[in-house]
Amino acid sequence: VRELGDRNAAAVFPGFCSTIVLNNPRRRNALSLPMLQSLRRDLLHDVKSRELRVIVIAAEGPVFCSGHDLKELSSEDDVKHHSQVFELCAEVMTLIQKLPVPVIAKVNGLATAAGCQLVASCDIAVASDKSQFATPGVNIGLFCSTPAVALGRSLPRKVALEMLFTGEPLSAHEALMHGLVSKVVPEDKLEEETMKISQKICESSKSVLALGKATFYRQITQDLDTAYKITTKVMVDNLTLRDGQEGIEAFVQKRKPVWSH
Repeated sequence: VRELGDRNAAAVFPGFCSTIVLNNPRRRNALSLPMLQSLRRDLLHDVKSRELRVIVIAAEGPVFCSGHDLKELSSEDDVKHHSQVFELCAEVMTLIQKLPVPVIAKVNGLATAAGCQLVASCDIAVASDKSQFATPGVNIGLFCSTPAVALGRSLPRKVALEMLFTGEPLSAHEALMHGLVSKVVPEDKLEEETMKISQKICESSKSVLALGKATFYRQITQDLDTAYKITTKVMVDNLTLRDGQEGIEAFVQKRKPVWSH
């Protein structure tokens, strides 16, 4: 993993987009223990920066991410090591949704098993039309139970279970139709579309986005009445933020808001 903070983007829009690139194409960008450790470190790298607005996760090579490194899961390693791999993977996946900024997966190629889990865990996913998504663990005797957590929360249950039971891939357009990705574009438009979304995000208040993201994930697992109780209070809390009032005043005065973030 290498982390690239595109601070030049500040010349185009306020704040900056940090791009994390999975960069081990010879190993199909597998989520080995060192890769997961680097990914966690890079996700947290600029998280307290006032200027950071969005994180993009991309990859080098024809495979976005092939999932876990199966060499680490052989009987040569003990149960303690296996637990460490899966526990760290779960920590990274949940970390993405706990970060105060939106995280976008920029997918150009195959995303399988924990790689598919990574896409499903991101807030937004933009994919090229050549991308595919699969959870083929069942075919090698290792059911994709942890990927199923993210997959089952992104896809209709029967679609997720068909993927999990058969290992057959979804095309980019099928993934879009079922809600695994946000947009599908031609490969040569992938960077442009991802940056367009990033730029739009960067135009908003960081503090408002952080509150909104945290609340979305908090309420989404609740029953309807509880979800409305949570979000009603948060709407009131949002109004107490400096940027909450600035946005309303700017709208009334028909001017562009000046965010404090």
